[in-house]
Amino acid sequence: MSQPEIPSGSIHSEFASDAEMLELVQEFVGELPQRIEELNDAWHEADSESLERLAHQLKGASAGYGFGVLGEAAARLEATIKAADRDLSAVASEFDELVNLCARATA
Repeated sequence: MSQPEIPSGSIHSEFASDAEMLELVQEFVGELPQRIEELNDAWHEADSESLERLAHQLKGASAGYGFGVLGEAAARLEATIKAADRDLSAVASEFDELVNLCARATA
């Protein structure tokens, strides 16, 4: 399976120009540092169940706030954790990709 093209630079919500969604998008982006911290904690604790749950939550929330690329990366991490029978050494690149994308998201 080929890796999708990941954008460089800041990642913007597809709803960024929607005045009605802007506040919600800003709130979602404002919560991403906490989500990154939770992802990192689960990673460093080798807690595959929490990491899978966090990826699943991000998968759903990201799309709803117009960050499809984040949702896709979260889906890849979730699927790879399941496919690797929770062996986190097999999901390092997917983990790094998701954390990197979350850090680059802007409202």
